[in-house]
Amino acid sequence: MPRKKEYIEEEVIEKAMNLFWLNGFENTSMQMLEKEMGINKFSIYSSFVNKNGVFLECVRIYNKKLDLVIDKLKNSTNGILGIKQYFYDFIDFTNISELGKGCLVTNTSNEIGNETDERVKEVLSNFMEDLKKVFIKSLSQDLNKEIAIIQEQADFLIISMFGLSSATRMFKKDQLNNYVENVFKNL
Repeated sequence: MPRKKEYIEEEVIEKAMNLFWLNGFENTSMQMLEKEMGINKFSIYSSFVNKNGVFLECVRIYNKKLDLVIDKLKNSTNGILGIKQYFYDFIDFTNISELGKGCLVTNTSNEIGNETDERVKEVLSNFMEDLKKVFIKSLSQDLNKEIAIIQEQADFLIISMFGLSSATRMFKKDQLNNYVENVFKNL
């Protein structure tokens, strides 16, 4: 008879997510995960296979949290102004706790290398592509813009978002607000 889990998966994944968010993917060891999650390695391997499996589950939970902010943009009819508001909402999102600086996906993207598991790279890339599609949809609300311009602006905005995500770890809110205003000055 299989052993009954003595932990709630979502609670231990939340703890692991905060650990990855704070320390990064590469700097988070299995020993750190075991201690933070409060479960032994056998339980981690049994439920999530390995560190990559824990991380992928963390990204899933992170996406659920960020979806509240992204859904606001998806439902916006304000075009470029809706995207600008998303940037401001994201700044607020990153400050939900002392651990929530930056973006889990961006922080991880900044540290991964060629040796990183392909599934982890794929999940990070898909996250950015999905957000870019939301930007394209919002930019397309301006019927006067050609598709080529929309694509260029979406690329610019996703890279700007990547920069903002990294900057939220270092800069004060007024500096971040100045950044956002300047990103949208010429769009």
